[in-house]
Amino acid sequence: MSEAPPRAVPAIAVIGAGPRGAGLLERIAANVPELNAGRLVVHMIDPFPPGPGRVWRFAQSPLLRMNSMPEDVTMFTDDTVRCAGPIRPGPTLAEWVSAVRDGTLDGDLAGDVDESLLAELRSVTATTFPTRRLQSAYLGWFYTQVLHTMPDTVEVRVHATSAVDVTGPGEGPQCVWLSGRDDPLLVDIAVLAVGHLDAGPTPGEETLARCAAANELRYVPPAYTADLDLTDIEAGEPVVLRGFGLAFVDLMVLLGEGRGGRFVRDERDRLTYLPSGAEPVLHVGSRRGIPYHAKPTYRLQGPPAPLPRFFGPDEVTALRERPGRLDFRADVWPLMATEIGWGYYHELFTAHPDRVCLDWAAFAGRYTALAQDVGELASLVDKAVPDVADRLDLAALDRPLRGSGFADRAAFTDRLCRYVEADLARREDPRFSADLGAFRTLLSVFGQLAQLVAADKLTPRSQMDDVDGWWFGFFSFFASGPPGHRLRELLALIRAGVVRPLGPDMWVRVEHGRFVAGSPAVPGRVEATTLIEARLPAPSVARATDPLVRRMHERGELTEEILADDAGHTTGRMRTTSGGELTGAGGRPHPRRFALGPHTSSRSPGAFTRPRTNGVAFRQNDALARHVLTLLQ
Repeated sequence: MSEAPPRAVPAIAVIGAGPRGAGLLERIAANVPELNAGRLVVHMIDPFPPGPGRVWRFAQSPLLRMNSMPEDVTMFTDDTVRCAGPIRPGPTLAEWVSAVRDGTLDGDLAGDVDESLLAELRSVTATTFPTRRLQSAYLGWFYTQVLHTMPDTVEVRVHATSAVDVTGPGEGPQCVWLSGRDDPLLVDIAVLAVGHLDAGPTPGEETLARCAAANELRYVPPAYTADLDLTDIEAGEPVVLRGFGLAFVDLMVLLGEGRGGRFVRDERDRLTYLPSGAEPVLHVGSRRGIPYHAKPTYRLQGPPAPLPRFFGPDEVTALRERPGRLDFRADVWPLMATEIGWGYYHELFTAHPDRVCLDWAAFAGRYTALAQDVGELASLVDKAVPDVADRLDLAALDRPLRGSGFADRAAFTDRLCRYVEADLARREDPRFSADLGAFRTLLSVFGQLAQLVAADKLTPRSQMDDVDGWWFGFFSFFASGPPGHRLRELLALIRAGVVRPLGPDMWVRVEHGRFVAGSPAVPGRVEATTLIEARLPAPSVARATDPLVRRMHERGELTEEILADDAGHTTGRMRTTSGGELTGAGGRPHPRRFALGPHTSSRSPGAFTRPRTNGVAFRQNDALARHVLTLLQ
């Protein structure tokens, strides 16, 4: 590859045109009138359709659904977003659906729309869980609206292919090399919005893959479920799935209902699964041994809690300015836990005063005074909240089966089913809306923690084990679970014998030519011919399979985030500055290359967010858009 001379019209390359890239384009469109008086070219580079991108593309199974309700999804800024650029409101997914039905939608539906999607548009409500194909249509429409609002001085060029390399000096034009094209795109700024990175196997996964190959077994490493080819898995074949989160739910759907089975109601109005006979037998386990909590289906019954209260900007600033590094468990988690409790009990006391012994004002005053004393807080809650079921116990929520043992697999399966049924009852009964208060507060502390992490204040052990490990896992388990109907389907599949739970602290290995799996809490073990890692790959620049990331990493121009200790621990994420600049091996940020997304060291959240929550992604997109437009002035 040879370098090429610069061109006259300033240009930006956005590599990855999914929701995050499209969101950045919207902020560019919003800020151009103020910050760029001349012509500008924006290249949107992605082999998948702009707007939906890879994950939300229309071309996937109509059985796959979101785990968010339409009223909780937006791609548009609102007046809660604290950013320097202009606020440009637009419809949430729920409002968009309503506009489509009413015939008042501004602009046409984008992309392929078939009869099944039209039927869903007619039936979906603000509080049901839509298919990913419906979200794809919303994202496609959003992208076309961004194009319609783009000033005439800006030209957007779409390249339906992959970027395979970026080269160029720090102070000069950048060459973006595309698959199947000999000449590069010449740009001033390159932004990587590539989302979750596919990665090659870890050493442990590589060992399993070799053992599987040697024994003619099938090993499926971590991957995005919709991309997997599952056709070779045979009817009745025993399959072990390691992971009980959202990836498992997708696999359960594709290997159950996707194989022709049907869910019906029996004479007791209980959901029952009628197998087609084409399903494999799915043995599933994980560290906790239970599925993620169902998403709540009710709204808050009381007024929203005033957030943040104990873990907000002032507290984050104080922690950032404290000398030395921080231990997450000792220095940060107590503030976060107090904040989560504040959100939970605010809803309990204001919405359900008949279940507490104090009014909210009295409880809040004492709670605030005792915020730094865990023991006294627990005593206050014991006195003010009579029913144990109404008290927030984060440790019990995290590991509900800790220390449990079971006589046999049937006993464990019975316990799991009763746990899921109780969870469904809580998440669908507005009497327990305090759980939604905790859920909303988890979103708040997530955003505040991201700022603290970006400041590089945590010890390496805390960063890896406590934040990237425990905290993200707990957040997903409690706040990012499946719709309730998926857990009802899980129960029906268990009763039909299609899904068979393994237990907590699952283990798996290869013995005597078979995968063997089990749990220390449940006697016995199972054998299988297929093992599927039911999760996305962990972040890893070093093991990334994307040619663009791999080549830039090989030259030292894109590096992994290394935590500052003698062991040189790495999080696997792309190393960026707080402003999103990519950082090379010499520790110097590149002034013309940027990255956004969950696999960067800024730990950017998902591409779209809940309305009226001052979304972190909006703020990051706006700040980066304004920065690059200023550079081009």
